[in-house]
Amino acid sequence: MKLDRIDIKILSELQKNGRITNVELAELVNLSPSPCLMRVKKLQSEGYIISYSAQINVAKLGQTLTVFTEVTLKNHRQIDFARFLAAIEKVDSVIECHLVSGGYDYMIKFVTGSIVEYQTTMERLIDIDIGIDKYFSFVVLKSPIVKPHMPLTSLFPM
Repeated sequence: MKLDRIDIKILSELQKNGRITNVELAELVNLSPSPCLMRVKKLQSEGYIISYSAQINVAKLGQTLTVFTEVTLKNHRQIDFARFLAAIEKVDSVIECHLVSGGYDYMIKFVTGSIVEYQTTMERLIDIDIGIDKYFSFVVLKSPIVKPHMPLTSLFPM
């Protein structure tokens, strides 16, 4: 499926407000409701829209700690990467994991209840021997800018 500017606009609006009504969405993208709904269903069936979710204000729930962690693996065979990812995927406090270029292999974002919880998680990962050679932790003090959406209309101008 080749996307056009209306599809991009639909995706852009839905990622900002997944609860928007079809009538409101149609108005924002300059379509009538029926064709708009057909496009949304097509975007879902083609896998462009994979889910809808609520964004939670975690600060309202209580104290949390966000840590970005650089991880370097001991070995760089495909099996080493697969073993590492299989273990990391099971850690609830891992919010993001990215294979990156540069001086380390992965950048991981953890959200935990405390520094003790984070350190316990890291010690457990070292103990289960999933190939971690070294890691560096960066504790987030403040997040003045966090955008929950991608700049689709800038990334894919039509």
